[in-house]
Amino acid sequence: MKDYSVDFKIFLQQTKKCSLNTFQSYMRDLVQFIEFCKDCTIKDISRVNKDLIVRYIEFLTSNGKSQATVMRVLATLRCYFGFLMRSGIIRTNPMCGIKSGSQQKKMPEILTDKEIIHLLSQPSGNDFKSCRDKAILELLYATGIKVTELVDLKVSDLNLTIGILHLHDNRHERIIPIYPEAVKVLSHYINNVRPSVVYDIKEESLFTNMSGQPMSRQGLWKIVKGYASQANISKEITPLTFRHSFAAHLLENGAQLNDIQKMLGHCDISTTNIYAQIVKNKYAIAYKKYHPLAR
Repeated sequence: MKDYSVDFKIFLQQTKKCSLNTFQSYMRDLVQFIEFCKDCTIKDISRVNKDLIVRYIEFLTSNGKSQATVMRVLATLRCYFGFLMRSGIIRTNPMCGIKSGSQQKKMPEILTDKEIIHLLSQPSGNDFKSCRDKAILELLYATGIKVTELVDLKVSDLNLTIGILHLHDNRHERIIPIYPEAVKVLSHYINNVRPSVVYDIKEESLFTNMSGQPMSRQGLWKIVKGYASQANISKEITPLTFRHSFAAHLLENGAQLNDIQKMLGHCDISTTNIYAQIVKNKYAIAYKKYHPLAR
């Protein structure tokens, strides 16, 4: 089956400004979807319809794929079929009528302003772990970066003099501002705390474990889970919760959706649109609850 995956790959590389991790995820998602199509004896990509997309999402869900994975797959397919439409390869987009993960799963968990402040205040000691963990939490909320991006950060990726984080790979870069309190916390960690554990001057990793070795994704998840439990917040909190809260809070306070898209590194703005839906739902709930004639 001709799937135009090579053309789509070139399109992503040349047109879409997404991170290397997102690019690899999109291509992996597409390969798996094409395999599913072949199993369903689809011989031409133009034969893919909405029903097949729904069946594929049900297939993913029944095989234990997480909400985040399903939503990412939807974003991949939306980008892919949008490319095929713009290229004149197909005439009908099978993604029309397929809504973002809200139909399959609940919306992403978002923390309130008070919950964020309470969570950020949990690491309160002066020891290495407390100072490092506070810097981690502040940076997660300040920039909305992913777990993989955070554990791969180098000290040189930060410019605290002007308050920015510089993310880059071989294909593109993102520059994200950092608010003053996070700059203060990070400066203290880098200048006064990190050197007490990281003795090897060649070690560039921003965040390390107690042995001075680069932190793992699993280690970061444990840190966030531990402070979430300590804060006694009833919501399910993961590192991704900071990313969702970052985007939703920016949107609530007037940021443009395309600016948020660039800061998050989304290839397609349809992925970012989920936050507009979250904010819209929040206002609708508040209206029904508090307007005297809406009860």
